[in-house]
Amino acid sequence: MKQHRLAAAVALVSLVLAGCDSQTSVELKTPAQKASYGIGLNMGKSLAQEGMDDLDSKAVAQGIEDAVGKKEQKLKDDELVEAFAALQKRAEERMAKMSEESASAGKKFLEDNAKKAGVVTTASGLQYEVEKKADGPQPKPTDVVTVHYTGKLTNGTVFDSSVERGSPIDLPVSGVIPGWVEGLQLMHVGEKYKLYIPSELAYGAQSPSPAIPANSVLVFDLELLAIKDPAKDPAKEDAAK
Repeated sequence: MKQHRLAAAVALVSLVLAGCDSQTSVELKTPAQKASYGIGLNMGKSLAQEGMDDLDSKAVAQGIEDAVGKKEQKLKDDELVEAFAALQKRAEERMAKMSEESASAGKKFLEDNAKKAGVVTTASGLQYEVEKKADGPQPKPTDVVTVHYTGKLTNGTVFDSSVERGSPIDLPVSGVIPGWVEGLQLMHVGEKYKLYIPSELAYGAQSPSPAIPANSVLVFDLELLAIKDPAKDPAKEDAAK
C-alpha cells in the first residue's frame, strides 16, 4: 500500500510539473487550474518531507505519457516494485535518522532549560514556568477548561495557536496530551504558564503533523481562562429538555 501511495503521489505532482516549462507558462485563473496547482504543491511538500527531492521529473512525465497513450511500458512490474521499495526504504531510513536527531536535541534542550531560573521540573519530566500568578480554582481531570495557547518547537517555530486565531478553545483536561493533563492541573484559573513538554509526554515518535517532527519537545504558552460549569453546558441543557 505504501508503494502504491508513493507512486500515486509521484504521478500527481509530476503531472502538474510536466505540463509546464517554467512558472511563467502556468495559468492559475480557473478553479480547475488552481486546484491542480494545489495538488502539485501539497504533493511536492509531502515528497520533500519524505526525502523524495531527487526524483527525475522527465522520467515520471515519460511514464505518464506512456500510460495515457497506452504505449508499452518501458519497465516490467517487478522492476517498478523493486524501485518503489528502494525509495520507501530510503525514506524510512531518513525519517529514522531525523527522529534520532530530534530526540537527542530535545534531551539536550531540556537538560539546559532545567538550569534556568524559574523553571520547575516535575517527577514526570515536565518543565514549566509560572508567567502570571492568580488565585482562581484548579481544574480536576474530569473538568472541561477554556484556554488560550501558542504551541512552538524549541527553535521558536509556531505550529498552532488559538491566540493567532483569536479564539480560545474548550477541552477536557483528561483528553489532551499527558504534558497538558499534568500542566493544567497545576494551574489556577487566570494564570499563564510556559510548558516545556518532553516528547514522551507529547506525541513521541508518532508525529501528528508534518509541522511537528517525531520525538519533538514542545513548548506551550498556556493561559487558563476558565473551568466550565457542567450545569451550564448547553449540550446537557438540551438533553435535559
